[in-house]
Amino acid sequence: MIKYLIVDDEHIAHDIIKGYCDLLPHLELVQHCYDAVEALECLQQHSVDLIFLDLNMPKLKGFEFLRTLSVQPKVIVTTAYQEYALEGFELNVVDYLLKPFGFERFLKALNKVVNAAPSTPPTLASNPSAENSVFLRSNKKYLQVTLSDILYLEAAGNYTKIITTGSTISVRQKISDLLTTLQFEQLVQVHKSFAVAKNRIDSIEGNRIFIQEFVIPIGKIYKMNVDRMLE
Repeated sequence: MIKYLIVDDEHIAHDIIKGYCDLLPHLELVQHCYDAVEALECLQQHSVDLIFLDLNMPKLKGFEFLRTLSVQPKVIVTTAYQEYALEGFELNVVDYLLKPFGFERFLKALNKVVNAAPSTPPTLASNPSAENSVFLRSNKKYLQVTLSDILYLEAAGNYTKIITTGSTISVRQKISDLLTTLQFEQLVQVHKSFAVAKNRIDSIEGNRIFIQEFVIPIGKIYKMNVDRMLE
């Protein structure tokens, strides 16, 4: 579970962010904070994994607030001011969202948090399903897919099936686009319609790959990808 805090002096910003978060699993709101002082008090009492942070606030500005923290959760900046982006990344913010931002851009930022580096706070890192995973849309809802559970991908027209250890998920993306989205180095395309997880391969015989009870064909133009695995 990712526990998050919204720090913004505009009520409408809270409504938008909370509405986006409600569409996704494994997100839990800790508190609405309308200035940085209120956020500081909250952090003294609660463990937080992620902060959605506005910059232009009364009493204490967003970056001034960050500099006061001895332990900094992951931070996604949400602001109307583009000129502070460089300073934000110098303070190790995960992403910088310019208002107004849509759900797709919001989801991209959140996926960066989910796949954050080992500096992730303990409450987030202690949940194995929250590590090395990505949110994907399937059947009008968003699912969190753990990358290490993937066995293989199979193209089906404009959709791609993700076969995992526990389920099959259909995503409305072409297989080439999905491979880019996942950015999972274990996945290797072995056919125009198939990509396999290298660490899940049981055996390779001729032009076939065996993963558990599944048999995946090797396409001629992708055979070099398989040969590289065997080097």
